[in-house]
Amino acid sequence: MNKGRIEAFSDGVLAIIITIMVLELKVPHEVDIHTLLPLVPVFLSYVLSFIMIGIYWNNHHHMFHAVSHVRGGVLWANLHLLFWLSLTPFTTAWMGENHIEAVPVAVYGFVLMMCGIAYYILARSLIRLEGESSPIAEAFGRDRKGKISVVIYAAAIGLAFLNPWIAIACYVGVAMIWLVPDRRVERVLLSARAGHAPKP
Repeated sequence: MNKGRIEAFSDGVLAIIITIMVLELKVPHEVDIHTLLPLVPVFLSYVLSFIMIGIYWNNHHHMFHAVSHVRGGVLWANLHLLFWLSLTPFTTAWMGENHIEAVPVAVYGFVLMMCGIAYYILARSLIRLEGESSPIAEAFGRDRKGKISVVIYAAAIGLAFLNPWIAIACYVGVAMIWLVPDRRVERVLLSARAGHAPKP
């Protein structure tokens, strides 16, 4: 099957997710600058989640650029990822409106962890479809960065009950790891087009 529809559908869902999140930033009825102070935790939660969604959109784009077609299993794996990403607005709002309390922060981390797992499953589904010698298989390799991210999320869930801000620092740390777009796919594709193996 052609991959165009899955990319377009995913782009649309991610755009809606971001739109829903920004709608949680309620406009104050007063004009005093102090009325914005209660919105600071909500805004910071929104910024973190916006960056996370942006990272997934960026890497999702790179991932599908490395494949030529999709099948039913890939469609379901992609929907699985979109399901967990679609919970981001809820957990973002809950965490922000409750001023970074332990349980909302832990639930936020759980959703992030499941997004990471779902992304890994999607990547493996595409690799099975394309083959172990395909560009996407070469690009992802052992995907150490993805596995490390899931481990950090899992640790942060427990740390949220010790100190929610430590957990937030873990989430920010993972975002920093992924903030620069993953160049592996671009490097492998360029190497494949040039007719030689990618540089390590």
